[in-house]
Amino acid sequence: MLLLEMTWQAWLSIAIVFFSLLMLAFTKKPADLVLLGGLTVLLVTGILSPSEALSGFSNEGLVTVAVLFVVAGGLQETGAMDVLVQNFLGRPKSNTGAQTRMMSLVMALSAFLNNTPLVALFIPAIKDWTEKVPGLSVSKLMMPLSYAAILGGTCTLIGTSTNLVVNGLLVSSTDHPGLGLFDIAWVGVPVAIVGMIYVLIFSRWLLPDRIPAMEKLKDPREYTVEMIVEPGSAVVGKTIEKAGLRNLPGAYLAEIDRNGSLLTAVAPTEVLQANDRLVFTGIVNSVVDLQKIRGLKPATDQVFKLNEPRRQRCLIEAVVSNSCPLVGKTIKEGRFRTAYNAVVIAVARNGERVEKKIGDIELKAGDTLLLETSPTFVSERLNSRDFFLVRQVEGSTPPRHEKSWIAWTIFLAMIVAVGFEWISMLKGGMVAAGLMILTKCFPAYKARKSMDLRVLLVIAASFGIGKALESSGAAGTIAKTFLDLAGTNPMMMLTIVYVLTCILTELITNNAAAAIMFPFALAMANTLGVSYMPFTIAIMFAASASFSTPIGYQTNMMVYGPGGYRFGDFLRFGVSLHIAVGIISLLIIPRVWPF
Repeated sequence: MLLLEMTWQAWLSIAIVFFSLLMLAFTKKPADLVLLGGLTVLLVTGILSPSEALSGFSNEGLVTVAVLFVVAGGLQETGAMDVLVQNFLGRPKSNTGAQTRMMSLVMALSAFLNNTPLVALFIPAIKDWTEKVPGLSVSKLMMPLSYAAILGGTCTLIGTSTNLVVNGLLVSSTDHPGLGLFDIAWVGVPVAIVGMIYVLIFSRWLLPDRIPAMEKLKDPREYTVEMIVEPGSAVVGKTIEKAGLRNLPGAYLAEIDRNGSLLTAVAPTEVLQANDRLVFTGIVNSVVDLQKIRGLKPATDQVFKLNEPRRQRCLIEAVVSNSCPLVGKTIKEGRFRTAYNAVVIAVARNGERVEKKIGDIELKAGDTLLLETSPTFVSERLNSRDFFLVRQVEGSTPPRHEKSWIAWTIFLAMIVAVGFEWISMLKGGMVAAGLMILTKCFPAYKARKSMDLRVLLVIAASFGIGKALESSGAAGTIAKTFLDLAGTNPMMMLTIVYVLTCILTELITNNAAAAIMFPFALAMANTLGVSYMPFTIAIMFAASASFSTPIGYQTNMMVYGPGGYRFGDFLRFGVSLHIAVGIISLLIIPRVWPF
């Protein structure tokens, strides 16, 4: 038995992988800590050298993901992604409708774009979408987002790096000239269609409706805020519904003040006019959304008297203390803006609506103020006796709409350059990220914060653990043991190659799984005297078909946190998809590329 001949290094590598899987499946320990812990054990025991353990941190794929967080941030900062969401995703009436629109768009794009940056771009857009459209669940969309990127990537040679890796092995190891751009579409398109149908049908039962961890911590304080319709803006002449003000998440339009006349119980068909004062009641996130709608501006003229340009401001929540000198005075009497260089946008008091104009509200201890001011307000007032608590509202800086065309130009130029292979994905992403910062679409300090360290650590650690399985001989020994079971039946061999590649790609990286399996499959095909092409294509599809664990594919790990998932969610929903995709692939591959 080959397994009995494995070294202790190989056995320990396997044990660490399975222990990590158990920790992720049955505990709530963060994935980055679990995988970094496993990597540390492999380093300390000498199975990995320091350079091998840290190789993931210098991996081209990891760096590509990091810089594309910046590109995605530039699109978000300028409001460019809002255009995509509004024009292509729209306002579906159900999660199934949302999945259909989102998956169709993502699969079409992922056929020509690398999966990882595509998912990085869509994650914040999908989160915003679910907040703005009633009835949508973020957990019903994040996993389908990753699956759509994976399925779409199998339709063309450039759809995923795995396809290019296998094609490179094919050219270097045989006399084959290489696959064409759409050669694998014979299998990829049917697989993508079946995968999408599976998600649309079974997600309602197998995909749980979860709330991301950070969402559970949100405090539903209710504010009243007034916004003015800017003359000449795009929302003038639109109905409340067409302007996107009908079903705001966590907020409602209480009334409209039009030239001194109050319109209450506002109908969705009411047409907006210039200088309408719109009174909204809602939680802080809804106020942030209102700040980002083009054509609306805060009703108080005090915001235009602040020192900093509006694009450099943000929203701050501050709780008034009993020692604040303005307690007992109205905001206007206390000259709040002069005292703190901040403007009160809204006030929350014990969860009740404060039915007064902002300037006429008399401050009380315990009032929560929503302020528009400079981000430095937090550091300046953190230890002030005037406020109990001061915190910045995430993502509250007004979008730079005037720069959205620049962000789109940079993004589309990156797509064209990478799609025509004028430049690599890494180089294209780095250039695009640099241009986002240089053109001030995305400030440098925000660019640093936009890189999700937890995602990057998980990806880097998984590369290192995969390296341990490879260098210790564990992966190769397991592969050869299973392949020996195939005997002389080509179809049985093809099935084992596919299944084993699927198992490996769930435990290590997809590219590493393909690289490990290819030489074994090629040797077996030569021994039987059959064509190596069916095995090549099977490895290509199996290595990309990672649906059952979050650590098997980068995009699965990227949506793990934003979707609020648990490890078992991927097993519950992904295993059946794995089986369906495998059956379709194994039925079609031998017919297109005969033995």
